[in-house]
Amino acid sequence: MLVLVAPGQGAQTPGFLTPWLELPGAADRVAAWSDAIGLDLAHYGTQADADAIRDTAVAQPLLVAAGILSAAALGANPFASPTLGFARAGGTPIAAGSPGAVAGHSVGEFTAASFAGILDDTAALALVRKRGLAMADAAAVTETGMSALLGGDPEVSVAHLEKLGLTPANVNGAGQIVAAGTLEQLAALAEDKPEGVRKVVALKVAGAFHTHHMAPAVDVLAKAAADVTPADPKVTYVSNKDGQAVATGAEVLDRLVGQVANPVRWDLCMETFKELGVTALLEVCPGGTLTGLAKRALPGVKTLALKTPDDLDAARELIAEHADA
Repeated sequence: MLVLVAPGQGAQTPGFLTPWLELPGAADRVAAWSDAIGLDLAHYGTQADADAIRDTAVAQPLLVAAGILSAAALGANPFASPTLGFARAGGTPIAAGSPGAVAGHSVGEFTAASFAGILDDTAALALVRKRGLAMADAAAVTETGMSALLGGDPEVSVAHLEKLGLTPANVNGAGQIVAAGTLEQLAALAEDKPEGVRKVVALKVAGAFHTHHMAPAVDVLAKAAADVTPADPKVTYVSNKDGQAVATGAEVLDRLVGQVANPVRWDLCMETFKELGVTALLEVCPGGTLTGLAKRALPGVKTLALKTPDDLDAARELIAEHADA
């Protein structure tokens, strides 16, 4: 079984979209999305520097656009049939079938919702644009951030974070927890690591996402989501809230809204992948983060990250071998 996953904020790097825009039709598609959401995605994906794309309001729609675009290069079209099929960019089928499940990390959940046919790509991007703006506004109220803890025992680390007033905002599995809170709290963490933690790494994000600091953004996103009519997922959709598969589009949308201020449980998502019998995991552009976690937490599962179009042939081979019939 193949699971198709999408990364979250922090995966972006300057110029990462450049080679993808050289594919047939890609530039036109990105231009149409840019017009729809009022953000020049091509500029930010090709010319903007690291500071510019660190902006939450930019990074989030840019990541979702890149994920959808890279899946489209494989021919993934969730709206063409009841299942998510794959074909070459020119339209020649390469694998009859679909991934057994889809999931995304944080904002990547919107990318996954597009893959599952819950939201069309423009609706997903429009919601993410509003999400990013609202989260950026919420982050501006107090200087906050996030840091990754590498190694250590999760229970020990969580207790230590709570002692410092920090939130375990991302419980990623494979020995990684991301702490979120004020910059002062994160500075204290850097000086006083939990027992067993090898390293504390500050992340390139502009706020304490998935914590109470994001509560104002939840209200904004809820109002925007009220105007959206989601479809039920066409493939298994695994949620960050608790790692469970969600059966209806309405519940997925509710969870997408609430997740802004609640921890990401990617560890539980990977546990569900195991239960579903995953044999391969394919991470869309800008891939790398989630495949790295899977290599440690899902031994024996084949992994592949889409970084550039040079990875497409290997991805097609993986799909042909592992996609559901």
